[in-house]
Amino acid sequence: MAGSVSDSKFLAKFRISSYVLLPDSEDRVTDSVVPNCPVLVFVNSRSGGQLGGDLLVTYRSLLNEHQVFDLSQEAPDKALRRIYLHLERLKLHGDDYAAKIQEKLRIIVAGGDGTAGWLLGVVCDLKLSHPPPIATVPLGTGNNLPFAFGWGKKNPGTDQVSVKAFLEQVLNAKEMKIDNWHILMRMRIPKEGPCDPIAPLELPHSLHAFHRVSPTDELNMEGYHTFRGGFWNYFSMGMDAQISYAFHSERKLHPEKFKNQLINQTTYAKLGWTQGWFFASLVHPSSRNIAQLAKVKVMTKQGHWQDLHVPHYIRSVVCLNLPSFSGGLNPWGTPNSKKRRDRDLTPPYVDDGQLEVVGFRDAWHGLVLLAPHGHGTRLAQAHRIRFEFHKGAADHTHMRIDGEPWKQPLPMDDDTVVVEISHLGQVNMLATHDCRSKSVYDLATPNCHDGEEDDSDTEPVVEGEEWRKFGAADTFKIPDEVDISRLS
Repeated sequence: MAGSVSDSKFLAKFRISSYVLLPDSEDRVTDSVVPNCPVLVFVNSRSGGQLGGDLLVTYRSLLNEHQVFDLSQEAPDKALRRIYLHLERLKLHGDDYAAKIQEKLRIIVAGGDGTAGWLLGVVCDLKLSHPPPIATVPLGTGNNLPFAFGWGKKNPGTDQVSVKAFLEQVLNAKEMKIDNWHILMRMRIPKEGPCDPIAPLELPHSLHAFHRVSPTDELNMEGYHTFRGGFWNYFSMGMDAQISYAFHSERKLHPEKFKNQLINQTTYAKLGWTQGWFFASLVHPSSRNIAQLAKVKVMTKQGHWQDLHVPHYIRSVVCLNLPSFSGGLNPWGTPNSKKRRDRDLTPPYVDDGQLEVVGFRDAWHGLVLLAPHGHGTRLAQAHRIRFEFHKGAADHTHMRIDGEPWKQPLPMDDDTVVVEISHLGQVNMLATHDCRSKSVYDLATPNCHDGEEDDSDTEPVVEGEEWRKFGAADTFKIPDEVDISRLS
């Protein structure tokens, strides 16, 4: 009995009264005790084999079932729009409970990196006066986002004890800002053939935020196709994205073969071998190498575009925001004092408005990351990056944002295909005491070891506006000029 009372008191710290969640609810209690850490939980029930569905059941059994959402049944923008508009109405009527819920609210998202990116994009697009910080449950294969903020990279337990332990971590987590990044791709309308992104059989969550802009969008240009999107962890292009595309295609065709994280990771490694990533110099056409495919430019600190030298052997380039890639590896590493001085490099902070640009030649090069102080070929740090594709260099390439890949057709008769990445504000994340990410403003960030590495690489480096929306909240149609905090 004592244990039951203790559990009830603990869960009361997270549970939200139904009348705040449902506009037509009769369950209004004016003297309700405000929870210490009210949460909204979004679960991708299709992630992690059966884990997503099991986790959904457990959260609903512990909390108010109306504060737990199945992303396969309801898009997060619809749920958040409904709840926040209702909270504003309650606040206008003097409801102190609703005001405090909105002030303290935190979000839990359970799924892969693509699912987490989907939620981040929606929260950014809603332009809330106080955006809720987000904790991520690692239900995917790579789980780079959860790992970067201390939530682990192994799929979690789905029983009540495991979920309560996670809730306690959310209660004690600290808020941490990370940079948002906007992608713009523009090309002339081809004389023949489509140019829309080709996803692996169906549109991944992160690609909801990468789509062709509407004719009325301010970024639209007559005679051109313009696409926009956003990311929080990384954008990559080249052979690594090609392997990821093959993996996602195989998983969509044969979902029964992908039942747990270990099988997924083993399959990923096999595809890397069969796709030639381990012996790329023999089977990978040189025309697909980054330098042959596109000219890369970075914006200097003085605001001028400058060509970035990319070695001819680089077959994959990663623009990295967080120190977690390919299952938790850090491609940038920590430059030693000599590199910092001679090349004006810094550690990879997640809120400094800069991306780290890293190149790889093949899988063996990537395995260097497993060694102490290992890192890829450091190309640049920049707050704006542009890829200008050479005319006729290839009919397509592979791209990836936050773990979700697509195949991008390239018109052969167009010499104006441009992909540009720029900084677009920040979003709030929740971080545990095991957080690996560093903040430029918090020198006491947990586990921020600034160790000196003994490296001797000689790769070249170049020294280092914003758009309104990521487009993730497709069904959220409140006009941009309307402040949601003032809606009644």
